[in-house]
Amino acid sequence: MADNDSVIAAARGWAGARMALATVVSTWGSAPRPRGSHLLVHEDGRFEGSVSGGCVEADIMAVAAEVIAGAPFALRRYGVADAAAWEVGLPCGGEIEVMVQPVTAHGFDPALFDAIAAARAEGRALEVATDLASGRSSVDPLSGAFINRYEPPRRLLIVGAVQIAQVLAGLARELGIATVVIDPRGRFLTAERFPDVTLDDRWPDEAIDALRPDGATAVVTLSHDPKIDDPALIAALRGGAGYVAALGSRKSHAARRERLAAAGLSPAQIDRVEGPAGIAIGAVGPAEIALSIAAGMVRALHDPR
Repeated sequence: MADNDSVIAAARGWAGARMALATVVSTWGSAPRPRGSHLLVHEDGRFEGSVSGGCVEADIMAVAAEVIAGAPFALRRYGVADAAAWEVGLPCGGEIEVMVQPVTAHGFDPALFDAIAAARAEGRALEVATDLASGRSSVDPLSGAFINRYEPPRRLLIVGAVQIAQVLAGLARELGIATVVIDPRGRFLTAERFPDVTLDDRWPDEAIDALRPDGATAVVTLSHDPKIDDPALIAALRGGAGYVAALGSRKSHAARRERLAAAGLSPAQIDRVEGPAGIAIGAVGPAEIALSIAAGMVRALHDPR
């Protein structure tokens, strides 16, 4: 899953300027950036995004400058080159193919950035097809084209404004995942404890229903209070969240399963709850527990349900 939010925002902010867009169209082996990753280059030399984590950006920006000046779109393949591995190669051993297009109606139409942003704001995925013979992109189907799928933005709904939630919200922010902390207990849910995080003091089932979780949304319950956690889990499972997890021991999770079954959830729905939450790394303390939950969430959201 490529994270192109900053590129889309920059493109809309630079509207009217001449630009070129570089895109990873193929990867082999240990590629540093996933297929679909973008690097946007402004005519004045500014840039946003990455196609290789720094390995080939200088060369790509030189190609982009030529495209902005009027050269046709280009395809470039990069791999390990003995003498140039640290200049325009990939020392990690992988290979990538990168397309560089003008941001014009005959390349990557500027209107596509608005269409992508609108789809993501509505929680929809959008596919953009690019003809690799002409370098022209469109939302219309093209036979044999390169397809870049822009997924809905990843979200995290944390239920329970506890200490683990403070760390988890910070990790999510660094991962570019929009986070909402939900807790009807006003003493816990404060801006001082959760700076720069969206706070929701509704009962969790009401909040989750209103936020409409989708396959790119994770719901994690941390309060340890069944009156708060259970309604949240029921709403998340019925709403189609991509990742659902609950803090607690194996013993408490067994009791939770019984309560969810009594509430009318099917065994298949209940099996979707990761409990105890997160990847087993022997976590001790709030920070490590939050890290294990973040890892489990990222693993699941890379393959939305």
